[in-house]
Amino acid sequence: MTQNKELHLPDIRRLRHMMYVCLLLTALSLTLVIWLCRPGGNHLPWKQPNRVTSKPQTSGRKHATHNQIPGNKVVPGRSASLVKVNGTKTLLTSAFLEHRFTKKEVRVIAIVLRSEKVDYRCHLRCENQLNISSGFRFIHHDHFGFPYGAAHIMCPVPPSCESPAHIAITSAASEPKDEMELHFLEVENQRTDSFYFHDFTVCISTMFNFTNALQLVQSLEMFKILGVNRVVVYKTNCSMETQRALNYYAQTGFVEEVPWSLSEFLSVSDYWSPEHNPGVLHYFGQIPALNDCLYRHMYQAKYVAMHDIDELILPQSVDSWVDLLPLLEKNFGVDKCYQFENNVFPNNIVLPPSMPETKPPAQGCWKSVTGVNILEHLYQEPVNLRNVGKSFKIIVNPQAVFTTSVHGVLKSTNGCVWVNRTIARMYHTRSQQQTLLKPGDLIYDGRLLDYSKRLLTAVNKALREIGLLSGDHVC
Repeated sequence: MTQNKELHLPDIRRLRHMMYVCLLLTALSLTLVIWLCRPGGNHLPWKQPNRVTSKPQTSGRKHATHNQIPGNKVVPGRSASLVKVNGTKTLLTSAFLEHRFTKKEVRVIAIVLRSEKVDYRCHLRCENQLNISSGFRFIHHDHFGFPYGAAHIMCPVPPSCESPAHIAITSAASEPKDEMELHFLEVENQRTDSFYFHDFTVCISTMFNFTNALQLVQSLEMFKILGVNRVVVYKTNCSMETQRALNYYAQTGFVEEVPWSLSEFLSVSDYWSPEHNPGVLHYFGQIPALNDCLYRHMYQAKYVAMHDIDELILPQSVDSWVDLLPLLEKNFGVDKCYQFENNVFPNNIVLPPSMPETKPPAQGCWKSVTGVNILEHLYQEPVNLRNVGKSFKIIVNPQAVFTTSVHGVLKSTNGCVWVNRTIARMYHTRSQQQTLLKPGDLIYDGRLLDYSKRLLTAVNKALREIGLLSGDHVC
């Protein structure tokens, strides 16, 4: 018996070894499947070596942002997709044909390390030819002191190339040995004969840690009432309720959601200055996102508004932007950048109406929906004279603008004008800014109530269809 047992020991060891190998292969296979099924995981990294995809961003801040309702779970968003210029710190977001100069150029929107000096090469694909020229970079001066900033790389188009279809950017110090190593961006805005597909497009950037579903729905419905045709949201992450609302409006074509998470490649800040929150790029890359939105809709929208989701530009003598913009053009001229004064309505203070008959019809409504009810906050802070000229938002003719920032434009053909608050002004429902003010210091403004009947009906309908409000809880 002992002899037979010794003879079978090697077979048992081989069997155990094979079992270990099978278990290891199974574990590796499961890991690969999980990796491929994660958000954005269907892009194999070795197929596009120059394409940088990022993990969803989560904020390290312990206090709530103006978009966030404390205690609500934020779910990851999809990753943005950038093109890296080999041998540099430059990231490319998108490319557009520039028609407004005597000599045609391609404008590439980029994120760059400001201190890095790069000699760029532009590889323009035109039909079956590849044209190579030098590119010129200029960096936006609104970088707020962060090491990285938004930039435009300008590439000349040769006379023989009427419509370059694709472009790749390289560094002269790291030229590829083969064309197959180039990663091309599509050159957009090829045609300009489809002007004004929309009258008004609103660019929202950037949505991060966003859980304020009720105010999102209210703002989107108010945009509709004001005459907006399209809202473009550059989203990093949001709550599940918010995502359901975005999906609902995207299905109707009213909202376009653009994934915008840059955290794998860059340590982005979730504040406007490095002193308040560290990082290498301002506010989740807000400025390159705004410029991307401006150019993507340059020949699709007559006007583009640069907004946050908690802001509304309300006319005072007319009811919509459709009626407001002709007044502004008449008073200030066309092709202008129109700037609207910021007025803060604290969302942490609820006061009784100034008169009983002005009681908001939606006061106490939608309690089951997460977020802020803007119709309950009708008292504004006095205008802070120190912030006049600093905190405002704009509506522009996109074809008259070359570069834009968070507040105002950096370069345009005809400059900007201030719109008097008696004509139109911005209603910003957010956390209190002037924290030393007492409730009695706030000023009542019931302009929003002029829209309340239409808004009430529209929000009820939307919340029911989204599934955030049951039939017996409508207002």
